[in-house]
Amino acid sequence: MRALRWHGKHDIRCDNHVPDPSIEDPRDAIIKVSSCAICGSDLHLYDGFMPGMQHGDIMGHEFMGEVMEVGSASKKLKVGDRVVVPFTIVCGECDQCRRGNFSVCERTNRNKEVADKVFGHTTAGLYGYTHLTGGYAGGQAEYVRVPYADVGPVVVPDGMTDEQVLFLGDILPTGWQAAAQCDIQPTDTVAVWGAGPVGQFAIRSAIMMGAEQVISIDNVPERLSMARAGGAITINFDEESVLERLKELTRGKGPEKCIDSVGMEAHAARSIDSMYDRAKQALMMESDRPHVLREMIYVCRPAGILSIPGVYGGLIDKIPFGAAMNKGLTFRMGQTHVNRWTDDLLKRIQDGQIDPSFVITHSVSLEQGPEMYKTFRDKHDGCIKVVLKP
Repeated sequence: MRALRWHGKHDIRCDNHVPDPSIEDPRDAIIKVSSCAICGSDLHLYDGFMPGMQHGDIMGHEFMGEVMEVGSASKKLKVGDRVVVPFTIVCGECDQCRRGNFSVCERTNRNKEVADKVFGHTTAGLYGYTHLTGGYAGGQAEYVRVPYADVGPVVVPDGMTDEQVLFLGDILPTGWQAAAQCDIQPTDTVAVWGAGPVGQFAIRSAIMMGAEQVISIDNVPERLSMARAGGAITINFDEESVLERLKELTRGKGPEKCIDSVGMEAHAARSIDSMYDRAKQALMMESDRPHVLREMIYVCRPAGILSIPGVYGGLIDKIPFGAAMNKGLTFRMGQTHVNRWTDDLLKRIQDGQIDPSFVITHSVSLEQGPEMYKTFRDKHDGCIKVVLKP
């Protein structure tokens, strides 16, 4: 089969003659991929910021398709079903899964011992996302083996297009969870840093949850335009002071809720802060750039909430934790508990409350994937979200 594989920093290739996956466990299924996507989290692998990648690893964790084969113990699916596959691999039986904390499933990370050493305790296995999270083959391919297929996959109702439901596997529930973690009240201002795909869904989720106003912070005109179309007030950090504009919009109080939809590769306007992080990162003295976290801690209203769906992979520096403590801020963060939200979000799509396809700007063949990684990373050609068609 064909698949996009990681061969090193900035080296993604569409390889032919990659071995087809096969049933390895009675609970497995084999999916023929009809649509997959490049996620902002994939860029952390592309740029070499996440440890644990190996030469030839298959990329991608946003995918859906048709069930071609099921293991003998997989009773949920049948051949011919169309399914969206959440990026978190869940067993459905451990203590964390029973609590709905699916992204920290205790059983599915095949490299649990390594994850225990790095994180203190294991996280769930993830598709196409380093050997720290199990080393599972990803979904930017013609076929994928889906472990625990009797638990995770979401069966797609008849009549729905791939574009409507593909993002149920990651970025739609990620944006929704980001807003849900904020415990939004009718008088709240919610500020969202980053207007990429997750930020776009966080904006619309916060509005659906009843926020008084939502503010989007970015510097890419196409992203800011899309955010305004979704109901947000926008701040271009290249053109105006984020701090001063937030003061103005909140009558000096600061936003009650702040969402970091950026993560480890945060950019800032030309500042000492930005130069410091880039220098430390280049010297391998810091793995992630936490500019957004610093800014959120500073501007958030006392007793507010910081919600962090943006991915961080290692160590950060110069975090004003004293300010966070003395202001009584609450941090809520983590990979998305996708299956906690999918039933509700699928119904919202069916009812017309949201059509997730608005975020797609590019739809191309799998062979064009390697060049689209660079286009997406550099935000060229108005690129906000890329869908690949194997």
